[in-house]
Amino acid sequence: MQALSFLPDSFEEYEDLKTILDAGARWLDIRSEGEVEVRGRTFPLYVAAIGSRDPAAPGIGFFGGIHGLERIGSQLVLDYMRALVGRLAWDELLLRQLESVRIVFAPILNPGGMWLATRANPNGVDLMRNAPQDADERVPFLAGGQRLGSWLPWYRGRRGAAMEIEALALLKIVDEELTRRPLSFALDCHSGYGWTDSIWFPYARTRRLIRHLPEMYVLKTMFERAHPHHGYTFEPQSHQYLLHGDLWDCAYDRAPGSNIFLPLTLELGSWLWIKKNPRQIFSRQGMFNPLLQHRTARVLRRHANLFEFLTRAAYSAPRWLPEGVIRDEVLKSAIGHWYRKPGT
Repeated sequence: MQALSFLPDSFEEYEDLKTILDAGARWLDIRSEGEVEVRGRTFPLYVAAIGSRDPAAPGIGFFGGIHGLERIGSQLVLDYMRALVGRLAWDELLLRQLESVRIVFAPILNPGGMWLATRANPNGVDLMRNAPQDADERVPFLAGGQRLGSWLPWYRGRRGAAMEIEALALLKIVDEELTRRPLSFALDCHSGYGWTDSIWFPYARTRRLIRHLPEMYVLKTMFERAHPHHGYTFEPQSHQYLLHGDLWDCAYDRAPGSNIFLPLTLELGSWLWIKKNPRQIFSRQGMFNPLLQHRTARVLRRHANLFEFLTRAAYSAPRWLPEGVIRDEVLKSAIGHWYRKPGT
């Protein structure tokens, strides 16, 4: 870890966020969900929202920076946020869309970890292992979440201790801005796993089906039809591995049963960047982010369609949400697609 004397007062993504908030101040509802203090620095946990204040309007939240090393996730959210603010002065279709949908941004949920260049927060806790629930089955050693101590990665925090301020902030944002609505989405941007980009949805703690599996299947099908060459693997996270304390499992289970909440995790396959530039493996940042400027720009361009699709899907929900007998049929298709073994 860098010595204190060599750490700057801030970091690039955080300054970008403040610049975007300043540029969009006349349109955005901006607040802080708490402050993170680390080594004499204070970082507010900024949240910005825009669009309809009608509690019945659909909502979508874009999240990033839960793991401090995964800067590209924050950059994706900031890039979309910057583009949206830039369109507000002239894009009549966007303004009409925002009359009927609420969009929420929390691009840097772990500013202390990002400033320190660590995956965990300044207390050494992996925020994506910090919720209280345990997995139903055995999880990968250490990586599934451990309570041995913060000197090892994937530390969950002490059993029975209060959740970390950053984790509580995420749950509060979801509770207040998203899950109280009849329909809401969340997209949380990460990196660092595999050769391909993936879109995961709950559960991570169990192989059981989420109650909104039909809606998730229709969403996936619509995206594939709109963008047939998208290249994502779209599946439950439990197909890859189980883990303790997943924040999105916790947020999903807290949501009112009468509302539809579809949380997604975008997991960028950072091994591809290492394959193209093997020297990155010797850099902590290079393990989780593209280091060359043209590759970063390519990543930011590649995922813009996903962000735009989700906002349009929220806006157009009455046209695609399955109901009644159709929903029952969609559920059968979803189970057959994701959970039925070949040949059964």
